[in-house]
Amino acid sequence: MTRRAGSADLPLHGGRVPAWLGQRMTRLGAVITQAIVHHYGRDEFLRRLAHPFWFQSFGAVMGMDWHSSGITTSVVGALKRGLTPLAGELGIHVCGGRGRHSRKTPDELAAVGARTGLDGSALARSSRLVAKVDSAAVQDGFDLYLHGFIVTDDGKWVVVQQGMNGRLARRYHWLSEGLESFVEAPHNAIDGKAVGEILNLTDRRAAGSRSSQLELLRDWGPDRIVREYSALGPPPPPSDQQLLPHLIMPEHHDVRPKDVVARRLQGALAAAAEQGPSDFAELMLVPGVGARTVRALALVAEVVHGTPCRFSDPARFSLAHGGKDRHPYSVPLKVYDETIAVMKSAVDKARLGNEEKLGAVRRLDAQARRLERGAAGASVDAFIVEERRLSHSYGGRSVFGLEPAPGAEQAG
Repeated sequence: MTRRAGSADLPLHGGRVPAWLGQRMTRLGAVITQAIVHHYGRDEFLRRLAHPFWFQSFGAVMGMDWHSSGITTSVVGALKRGLTPLAGELGIHVCGGRGRHSRKTPDELAAVGARTGLDGSALARSSRLVAKVDSAAVQDGFDLYLHGFIVTDDGKWVVVQQGMNGRLARRYHWLSEGLESFVEAPHNAIDGKAVGEILNLTDRRAAGSRSSQLELLRDWGPDRIVREYSALGPPPPPSDQQLLPHLIMPEHHDVRPKDVVARRLQGALAAAAEQGPSDFAELMLVPGVGARTVRALALVAEVVHGTPCRFSDPARFSLAHGGKDRHPYSVPLKVYDETIAVMKSAVDKARLGNEEKLGAVRRLDAQARRLERGAAGASVDAFIVEERRLSHSYGGRSVFGLEPAPGAEQAG
């Protein structure tokens, strides 16, 4: 039986992902996926997508607004664009999306079935059931507007869908692994802020209610209703699932020290400084790769290799490639492109049997964890200030345009 992995409050933001970022998200998302599948397999990639903390961190490391619900749309879209050409190689198919794309999901799943031999009709039925459960059986006031269905060649799948309520969003994660019922505790996670009373007919405690509703349809009458109401009794004590971690994504755009586990950041920076020069000899031969790129790679490496407990602070992953809204700083395009080049080179060589480059990325992550306890350095605020000072030299860009050279704003 699947279990909820936690929950999160997600501010709802408008706007679109600019083409210059969307194209890079597509490439980085695809190569991170390839690295995860290479090391851990497709099933593990699905488990990662079903984990709300990892999913938010994944979007943050790709330069999206680290705290926003917009990560859901952009990540699903980037994966669909990036993994579709690799479907034959990876055996992973991304269907659905936002708005009208979500309504095409059954047809896309039927096409996947025709290509792979899977039962497309059964997959489409699962897709419709998931959407119905989260829109009707979980009456929490959020209207669904996004439905992403990711399925592998062996029929395993994950669904990520999202609804909105005013300025809040709730993201729902489903995982087929261990799923025994669509109507009793099926969610791997439900993300979002509680708004008023929620009627969740998928809760195990609602089994009697579901059964009673069916009986009421057959045997409608006031006497029956009174008997059922009297038989409900007090609710049971909280289950373990209700005690799982709760991630609160704040309204503020800027990354603040309280949003980042500083020792983890210091460990990554120390590993980049100490491990990079010694372990990345071949890696550093990629044109343009320097110390700043290695720091970004340390956070990308954690997205590939980190365990679930390490993603409690998604804001930290925005320190790899910044954010399109200039928080914590503009996206450093030169660094971003170098990160993609290094990861692509490492994955391509690993496919040919040369694990050295991809192994170096893995060792960078391991070194960061070893250095966490004793590492020291600049504060989060000081790190961000320095990144902003150097932003122009890194090719910094945001939705507001390219970052000017230091002093240029005052001169103008």
